Amino acid sequence: MPGTVLLIDDDKLMRRSLAFNLQQAGYVVSTAADAEAGLEIIRQHRPDLVILDIGLPGMDGMDALKIIRDQLGVPVILLTARRRGVDEILGLELGADDYITKPFDFEVLQAHIKAVLRRTSGIKDAPSGLTEVNLGDLYINPAAHQVSLNGQELNLSPKEFDLLYLLASNSGKVLTTNDILTRVWGAEFEGQPQVVYVHIRWLREKLGDTSLESPRIQTIRGIGYKYLPKAI
Repeated sequence: MPGTVLLIDDDKLMRRSLAFNLQQAGYVVSTAADAEAGLEIIRQHRPDLVILDIGLPGMDGMDALKIIRDQLGVPVILLTARRRGVDEILGLELGADDYITKPFDFEVLQAHIKAVLRRTSGIKDAPSGLTEVNLGDLYINPAAHQVSLNGQELNLSPKEFDLLYLLASNSGKVLTTNDILTRVWGAEFEGQPQVVYVHIRWLREKLGDTSLESPRIQTIRGIGYKYLPKAI
């Protein structure tokens, strides 16, 4: 079975159509017409993925996304039909795993679903070839999917973890934005560097990496990023 999906959208016809197509593709699907009902379903049944419309009645999709990210930890694909650039960037900053703009072909949505499930499910069974990273005050255990800084465990999303692990395991090396994008998010995100930008900024906040003189994650203008460990 491909996985369980919750669709939150106030458009009744959209819900029925997408639910039918997803079920035909092998997914177990539940639906909700508003954010409040959707959040309750997530708490009770915890789906593998949430497809969340931004323009919902009552609590909007952005507010629901923050709750899902901070409290429930379920991957989210945003559906947006307005202010495309603004919604995409804001949604990624708030923790969405992906986005798709209405109108869309079902095959395109299905490709995005498969990509998100592949990335997020891969966290559960880390490849045995990944080694631990111990750089000054930073420790990363890929098998346990744990990161600690100065002995304090950090709460990172799957993509934040993968991004930090990639940078730290290549400490001192410059990685291009395109290389990071492909290795962390996949080839289907080619040409979308804003995905890297917003997650670098978010990761810096969680690392307390606010120093302008000697940040851990350094921006190499026009090329990409590199990680430099802090001396202890």
